[in-house]
Amino acid sequence: MFVLELSYTAPLDAVDAVLPAHVAWLDEQYAKGVFLASGRKNPRDGGVIIAVAGDRAWIEEITAGDPFVAAGVCAYRITEFAATKTAPALERYREQPG
Repeated sequence: MFVLELSYTAPLDAVDAVLPAHVAWLDEQYAKGVFLASGRKNPRDGGVIIAVAGDRAWIEEITAGDPFVAAGVCAYRITEFAATKTAPALERYREQPG
């Protein structure tokens, strides 16, 4: 499982100009089953996405396709973790300690 932290690297008006394309990209990732949750940080200086994927390289490829990245308005920090405990609704994503 991965935590993707977005940090805006441009003023909010530049971010907002790309927001519709970013939301469409988010919708695609949800439809593929990659993203589990996402939203803006408070204060609004970026966002957070919880994702599942086979490996880090795949997540890096996915985030590189974000229109925010293409427009140069955000940078990603990717943190991988083993979800050994989850809420019941996320039970299928639990991992065994290894």
